[in-house]
Amino acid sequence: MQFDKIDIEEIKNIALEAGKEVLKIYNTNFHIEYKADNSPLTQADLKANEIICNRLKKLYPETPLISEENKEVKYKQRKNWEYYFCIDPIDGTKEFIKKNGEFTINIALIHKNIPVLGVVYAPVLEDIYWAKKGFGAYKNGQKLPLQINKNPKEKLNVVVSKSHMNKQTQEFINNLQSKQIVQKPIGSSLKLCLVATGEADLYPKIGDTMEWDTAAADAIVRESGKMIYQFEKEIPLLYNKENLLNPWFLVK
Repeated sequence: MQFDKIDIEEIKNIALEAGKEVLKIYNTNFHIEYKADNSPLTQADLKANEIICNRLKKLYPETPLISEENKEVKYKQRKNWEYYFCIDPIDGTKEFIKKNGEFTINIALIHKNIPVLGVVYAPVLEDIYWAKKGFGAYKNGQKLPLQINKNPKEKLNVVVSKSHMNKQTQEFINNLQSKQIVQKPIGSSLKLCLVATGEADLYPKIGDTMEWDTAAADAIVRESGKMIYQFEKEIPLLYNKENLLNPWFLVK
């Protein structure tokens, strides 16, 4: 794969197409199933996955892919991949089910353990975020960040999970050094995107996530000038690990 030949517009169009089909299901009384780990699954997850995987395979037949909704690819098969797509067809399925609009379609390209391209699309909110390494990060065509907090000691905006908040996260926030701390609960990879735009200063994740949950938004965060660090370490998240579970992290 030649990275400079990848057209971000093509990847955006795939996300938009998947979003269009997902909204058709979103506006019905859809059926909910539960996977082995008790996480929810809808027809929208499967439809989005089908569209994204088929389009990517047609455009980039030599580039492998990993998706939350595909069969697991064993580490010995993928450990030497130079490039691959990492997909979460719907991040925030719980938000999709609640019909609060805070779910996203996520497509990332990983190069040697680092996300170098990402598209995050929120169909209900009609917001699309994207980034390509070396070309910056954008929300609806506006270059990120959109704003900068020049005095975090006076006020900190912290995004937290809407469906997975826990005691450890709250304790971490309570110990932050700022006169005013504003917490904003929101679903899906939108939390990372809000740090990229500058609308939030921090996103602590003290809990489980998978690589496909963060990959696309991670590319956007990095190109906005921010970073996702492993919790209590100044080490960025890495991808294509033997275990696809992310460590706890802090986006800032």
